[in-house]
Amino acid sequence: MENVVLIIHLLLALSLIGVVLLQRSEGGGLGMGGGGGGAMSGRAAATAMGKVTWILAIAFIITSITLTVIAAEKSAGASVIDRLGGSSAPADGAEDTTVPGLGDLDTLLPPAADDDAPLTPRAD
Repeated sequence: MENVVLIIHLLLALSLIGVVLLQRSEGGGLGMGGGGGGAMSGRAAATAMGKVTWILAIAFIITSITLTVIAAEKSAGASVIDRLGGSSAPADGAEDTTVPGLGDLDTLLPPAADDDAPLTPRAD
């Protein structure tokens, strides 16, 4: 079901882009103006294109909301951490320093500096 709605959503997005690009410019936007006649000129064509744009926009919003509802239902009660297989907090209250796939976190960090050691510049 989700794939069908997603395909319809993508087709609506492409159609909406095409219809918006086909519309006659009202001028002033980029300073290019409308100019020239053609098959898509006149007030009747503008209102027909406007209606098609509105229909496509409403259908796009409906499919967006539908996809959001489907995604919310699929992830109800589960977090990303649960799906990865890790735990959110250690059971005994101690700090867990293991990172899934990387091992112990202490081996990834640089060694701690001694507070008593003087800061010396590196010799290059």
